[in-house]
Amino acid sequence: MTETIQIGDVSIAVTRKAVKNVHLSVHPPLGHVTLVAPTATRLEVARAYAISKLGWIRDQQTKLLAQARETPRQFVERETHMLWGRRYLLSVVEVDAKPAVKRDHRRITLSVRPGSTLAKREALMDEWHRSLLHQTVPCLIEKWEAKLGVTVSGYFLQRMKTKWGGCNHRAGNIRLNTELAKKPKDLLEYVVVHEMVHLIEPTHSEHFMSLLAQHYPNWREARVELNELPLAAQAWGPK
Repeated sequence: MTETIQIGDVSIAVTRKAVKNVHLSVHPPLGHVTLVAPTATRLEVARAYAISKLGWIRDQQTKLLAQARETPRQFVERETHMLWGRRYLLSVVEVDAKPAVKRDHRRITLSVRPGSTLAKREALMDEWHRSLLHQTVPCLIEKWEAKLGVTVSGYFLQRMKTKWGGCNHRAGNIRLNTELAKKPKDLLEYVVVHEMVHLIEPTHSEHFMSLLAQHYPNWREARVELNELPLAAQAWGPK
């Protein structure tokens, strides 16, 4: 059961689990706060701990709210687009042929039919991102299946507002945010590993943290870098 602590204008969702230590987190994109405490922890003790960390909470929330956000893409000539952590200029070619996307070392070329709408250009780019992820993700899954000793029954690509990935422990599958095609490949790998570790331990328990640290020692740095990169230009809402 989740309870809520209110400290001034800060709301903190408190959950008790079979963990040894208190875990306080400030989550992107809007900075909502969660506190996971050992099962026997009294709410008053959790409140006192949260109060002692209030300065840190506000600092983290300020950083998240100031985080760069992409301006809405218009898919026009010389617009900048991110791919695998690199910035490219967009070249738009109108031609009466099947729409396509290709990339060279400096430019992404979007070939569209004359008079194509913004929605069609966006859908074409999204489909291209998905195709690149489909080329990359299976190799990562295969690599980490061997390292972790797990089997992924399948993976799904999905546009998600507040999460980079997800895991269905019972079904044995993982979900990945299509926005990851814009991020450096090592951050995509971190998300894949994170979700695959959930196939062993479905909760963010001490055991989960230990497994993640064992197999991906730089996971904290990867998480910070991922959450500091620009957010997509969409209506992000609370979890």
